[in-house]
Amino acid sequence: MNHKRQGIHRYMPLIDFGLAFVAFFLAYLARYELEIFRPLERGNFSPFAPYVPYALIFSVWMVLSIRGSGLYRVVRGRPYMDELYAIINGVAMSTVITLALSFFLQPLVFSRLMLVFVAVLTVVILAGARVVQRMLQARLRKKGIGIQRTLIVGAGDVGQAVLRTMLARKELGYVPVGYLDDNPDKGSVDIGRLRGLGRIDALEDTIKQERVDLVVITLKWSHHDRILKLVQLCQRARVEVRVVPDVFQLNMRQVQVENLDGIPLLGLNRAPSLPGSSRVVKRALDIGIIVLASPLLIPLFLIISALIKLEDGGTVFYSQWRVGENGRLFRMFKFRSMVPDAERLRESLVKENQLDPRHPKLVHDPRVTRIGHVLRRWSLDEIPNLINVVRGHMSLVGPRPPTPDEVALYEPWHMQRLQIMPGITGLWQINGRSDVPFEEMCLLDIYYIENWSIRLDAQILMMTLPRVLLRQGAY
Repeated sequence: MNHKRQGIHRYMPLIDFGLAFVAFFLAYLARYELEIFRPLERGNFSPFAPYVPYALIFSVWMVLSIRGSGLYRVVRGRPYMDELYAIINGVAMSTVITLALSFFLQPLVFSRLMLVFVAVLTVVILAGARVVQRMLQARLRKKGIGIQRTLIVGAGDVGQAVLRTMLARKELGYVPVGYLDDNPDKGSVDIGRLRGLGRIDALEDTIKQERVDLVVITLKWSHHDRILKLVQLCQRARVEVRVVPDVFQLNMRQVQVENLDGIPLLGLNRAPSLPGSSRVVKRALDIGIIVLASPLLIPLFLIISALIKLEDGGTVFYSQWRVGENGRLFRMFKFRSMVPDAERLRESLVKENQLDPRHPKLVHDPRVTRIGHVLRRWSLDEIPNLINVVRGHMSLVGPRPPTPDEVALYEPWHMQRLQIMPGITGLWQINGRSDVPFEEMCLLDIYYIENWSIRLDAQILMMTLPRVLLRQGAY
């Protein structure tokens, strides 16, 4: 067990108790000092001291209720709304108990309206504390505190689903160190920066060598005997172990659960990731943002065009055939950031620098002009991509569109990133831009396709700007 991950959670019951007591005192001030909503009748004033026992009972009962809901258990990736529901439920239960106690004891002065203030303030304060907790955890995990070094056993479809989820959601604190697989074409081959560490029989040695905290087993259920042996091995090695049922493919959006008089029936939903209604919403979001940003974009567009023209007198725009949704070709437009004959030099540079031809990125590309260097560092060369968005070839968020030459080198699983409309930015952009190796980029793109939502698009758009300003992975 990795005890580092317990740090913040260990003190949450005590913190919640203290915050609930503070909320009770603030509610007292709101009722007796500020007289919010209803003026206090003469003779009904009370000091806070008689309320202290009720505040203690309320706080203790609330912590016990929240503990009973499982909120203090360490669960990575728990939705915020689940935490909020547990808080509301615990506060409601504590409020009822405190109110019932007041009816039973019949104190001389007791404000029911103040108890309403207590409930509202407690929910607000504890909900805010959970936001702060999440921010603190994310910051600590960026510094390597509270993370879990994770080893994947099995590099099939389920194993890749686990990998892409961990890569896409770094805030969960999982750091994949690599994977094991008996297939030598997988177990000994790296996926980007994720290392193939050999055969599954090497699990015990790998746990020690890589200082593994968590093992995730993604083998098919037909190997259940071997899975049990691997679980026992992990337990002997004192590392956490999780087993992923391959039927789910780690994407619960594809699973429909029905109940046949108590018997669970699982069905797999193979509907498109983006049905018609979602496409309409996504398209409306794209056009709406472009229209709102046009007062800033139009002057910037004209200034950049003039600077490119003044530098060498060449063309302002650069267009290139790209592969879009379902393999459809389209012309993608960018501001020209290279010398006019840049495409002719591409193949020789790829060979000389041993670049990945599926995603060739050169840190110091000699073809880039002076203006082009500035444009690329700030991603301004991609502004004409908005023309493609308006024309319906691209979206603001999605997988980056590859060239036909790059697609010709794809393996079958890479083709999944072509299932939806490509985008100007995406998970690959906010996770390192050009520094992200090709296989990792594919894993992130597939995760995006499987988990698309307006919320995810909004999150990516909001995180893109600081990444661009910090110029991470831009060259």
